[in-house]
Amino acid sequence: MVILSKDPLSGKNPQAITGSALTLPIGDAKIPSWIAMNILIRECILEGRVKLQIVQGDITEESVDAIVNAANAHLRHGGGLAGAILRRAGPRIQEESDAWIREKGPVTHAEPAFTSGGNLSCKYIIHAVGPVWGEGAEDNKLALAITGTLRLADHLGLSSIALPAISTGIFRFPKERAARVILRAVREYFSIKPDSGIELVRLTLYDQETVECFSESLDELLHN
Repeated sequence: MVILSKDPLSGKNPQAITGSALTLPIGDAKIPSWIAMNILIRECILEGRVKLQIVQGDITEESVDAIVNAANAHLRHGGGLAGAILRRAGPRIQEESDAWIREKGPVTHAEPAFTSGGNLSCKYIIHAVGPVWGEGAEDNKLALAITGTLRLADHLGLSSIALPAISTGIFRFPKERAARVILRAVREYFSIKPDSGIELVRLTLYDQETVECFSESLDELLHN
């Protein structure tokens, strides 16, 4: 099943909206003001049981068990998505992150960290570390981050999770390539984990270019 949502103001499909519309800031990026409410763009079922959705909007507004932060290995949440999450969730998130680093050391690609949701509606924030483009073995490292995130969500007993386009911001991972890697890793996780308790995965993306990359990659995934 495919669902295409419309701009609630104009009635047009999101892909058809162009021009210099009023924007709202999310971290260092901006999105059209009508995406203040997250909009469902695509939906499908993986492995006959897991609902996968592509959503355009603000991940800090997601009402899920956990949202995922695109973090760095030392959990210093300064700019980009991490900074936006920190501003919305509150300083407690940085305090919990600092405590994690003191106890466990830097976060690896395969083993994300987690904190409470702070002031957000989610129970947890999972801090996943993706690769910096150009450091080598980027596809594998990004896939490890996605797999590790889903594994941690299962360990925490979660049924719903929202992920961003990890590594495509200041880490400069090409969006089209990242979309293919992320979607493939999500599908492969559930294909080898039939007892997963996760029922809903939302890929929450803030800009139109990223939404289009993930939508096209989802078409490829479903037809292969």
